[in-house]
Amino acid sequence: MKLGVLRTGRPPRPAIPTFGTYPDMFMRLLGPDAYDWRVYAADEGEYPAAPEDCDGYIVTGSAAGVYDDDPWIARLLDWLREAKGRTKLVGVCFGHQAMAQAFGGRVIKSPKGWGIGEHEYRVVRRESWMDDVASFRMPASHQDQVVELPPGAEVVAASDFTPFAALAWRDQPAISMQPHPEFEPAYAEALIEARRGKVYADDEADRAIASFGRPDDRARVGGWIRAFLAQK
Repeated sequence: MKLGVLRTGRPPRPAIPTFGTYPDMFMRLLGPDAYDWRVYAADEGEYPAAPEDCDGYIVTGSAAGVYDDDPWIARLLDWLREAKGRTKLVGVCFGHQAMAQAFGGRVIKSPKGWGIGEHEYRVVRRESWMDDVASFRMPASHQDQVVELPPGAEVVAASDFTPFAALAWRDQPAISMQPHPEFEPAYAEALIEARRGKVYADDEADRAIASFGRPDDRARVGGWIRAFLAQK
């Protein structure tokens, strides 16, 4: 299966030698040899010639906001609308928000503030590509949130902080999620430390760091993504 990654952002430069880029993280999560991987620098205007060039695409996280007026973001939203129903789509964090915005939902900078550290999410609707579990834990790193559900999408997972934490579309083969299955806890902690005192206050960073240490469900959710991609 040809699996494309639309790269929409980069980790902090000092973290890349240890943890790699966001496409690297998805390759580790899903298996470097499991797919014929293709990477497109969407944040630099690079896209496949046609959506059908790959059997599916992952849209990565980014420090940008989908409501920003950067030309590359408008191009990404246009491409997602062009790709609708023509290939499988998986959005994570910014990718989740971009899909919601492109397909008729609404994303804002949430007045709730930042969601960082490991969060727990309730499964509110079990899909065929999921195993039977009531909740899951994963790293989060976002201030923006989907606040209006796009037509054709249903909520799969939620939390009190993030009511639209994961979505499945009924009018196209697409899923998306706000948390980060590709973030190893060590990387999530490094990202928090890189932003301490600049983006997050010390007490906010301390609480987020303290949330790590328990088992999380990154591997489980990676399995969900693989199962979704394998469906006919």
